[in-house]
Amino acid sequence: MKITRQKHAKKHLGFFRNNFGVREPYQILLDGTFCQAALRGRIQLREQLPRYLMAETQLCTTRCVLKELETLGQELYGAKLIAQKCQVRNCSHFKNAVSGSECLLSMVEEGNPHHYFVASQDQNLSMKVKKRPGVPLMFIIQNTIVLDKPSPKTIAFVKAVESGQLVSVHEKQSITQLKEEQGLVKNTEQRRRKKRKKISGPNPLSCLKKKKKAQDTKPSCSEKKRKRKRIRNRSTSKVPSGTENAEG
Repeated sequence: MKITRQKHAKKHLGFFRNNFGVREPYQILLDGTFCQAALRGRIQLREQLPRYLMAETQLCTTRCVLKELETLGQELYGAKLIAQKCQVRNCSHFKNAVSGSECLLSMVEEGNPHHYFVASQDQNLSMKVKKRPGVPLMFIIQNTIVLDKPSPKTIAFVKAVESGQLVSVHEKQSITQLKEEQGLVKNTEQRRRKKRKKISGPNPLSCLKKKKKAQDTKPSCSEKKRKRKRIRNRSTSKVPSGTENAEG
């Protein structure tokens, strides 16, 4: 029974790896219901998940899930301890926390670019996750961890991509990466540098040079005094010449 479960898991992982770029270490987002089910079934998640998936895993959660478990009180105290040992991923609900199910759904939006797995016992959340292509879903049944098969929405999306009707997020990322390597598209860092150059103001040295030229054109005070002295000398030299003619 264990061998068949691992075979199915290996097959499903290969599907998500080839079509959506899911890679190790697998990032598994846990909610409070999954932690509570693992506690009741005495499942050691850090040991059993890597064995089941035959790969390295990272147990993750969000601040909204932790806050939800805190508000639920002592009944889910053990589940809260399990969630607190997980890595906390940043969500967009910094100021106002939302429910754990709503938060996990927001983490796999826009084609699930971070390749998260969602692990939950919430049926409502599971139905919503299945409607989003490329999101692996996990749950616990009869005290065993199960990786669900790809949903019909996911399979339909892959067929559309193969027929050329759609382009997956993984293919978009690989295309942009190839364009950046070939120089067809410039990196975001280069764009930022260009924007900073445009914003820069005038060179202060050029302003100083202009001021020096303006000062050179103005006549100095010493030159004005020299001109005045010359004019006075000319006027004094004319007076004796006139008196000499009168005496003669």
